[in-house]
Amino acid sequence: MHNKAERLKNARVVELDPNLDPELARRLPPGQALTERFPILHEGEVPQYDLDTWTFRVFGEVEKELTFSLEQLKAMKQTDVVSDIHCVTRWSKFDTLWEGILFKDLLPLLGVKPEARYVMVHADNDYETNVPLEDLIRDDVMLAFMFDGKPLTPKHGFPVRLVVPHLYFWKSAKWVRGFEFMKEDRLGFWERNGFHNVADPFREERFSGEDLGLPEDLWVDVDFD
Repeated sequence: MHNKAERLKNARVVELDPNLDPELARRLPPGQALTERFPILHEGEVPQYDLDTWTFRVFGEVEKELTFSLEQLKAMKQTDVVSDIHCVTRWSKFDTLWEGILFKDLLPLLGVKPEARYVMVHADNDYETNVPLEDLIRDDVMLAFMFDGKPLTPKHGFPVRLVVPHLYFWKSAKWVRGFEFMKEDRLGFWERNGFHNVADPFREERFSGEDLGLPEDLWVDVDFD
C-alpha cells in the first residue's frame, strides 16, 4: 500500500462534463467527476469493535490527557452539516448530510495549550493524518456518527469518523480514535507516502512531488454504499 502514489501515475485526466449545470461546475474541483453513489475506499481490514470498551484519546499539547467513551461523545451537542466531499481518486459527491460533533464545539472542552498549531488525527489500522488546527475549526468540520440520516456503516467509519470537507477525503479519517495536538507539523501516513501535505482539491494538491494523474477506475470499480 505504501507505493500508492506511484501506482496512480500515467492516468487519463477526468474531463469536465460539458452538460454540467454551471452552478454545479463551480463547486467541482478540477480533475474531479461527480457521482451520486458513495465509493468505499480504504487500506486494510474494516475494524470490529466492542463499543463498551471503545475510547477516544486527546493528548499532546493539552493541559491534561483526556479519554472519552462513545457514550460521552454522543451525549455532546450534535449538529447537522451538508457539504460537498472530494476524494483524491477523482470522485466528488455533492450535498452529503452528516451529523455529529463540530470540532469547534469540542475544542473548548479539551484544554488545548496556546502553542498547539497542528493536530495528528489517529485512527485504527495504524492510520494517521495531519491537519492544521486552523483547518479544523471551520464551521463544517466534525466528528460524525451519522451519514444521510443513518449511523455510519462499518466500511464508512463506524462508529465515528472525521469529516473535513474542504480537503481531499483522505484527511477525513475513518475509525478515528484520537487527536494529538502538536506545536510543529508532522507528516501522516499518506503524507509520508507521496501525497500532498495540504490536500486542497481546488488547487489539485494531490501529491507531494510531481502532479501525477489518477486512473478513474480506482473508484469506478469499487464497492459502494
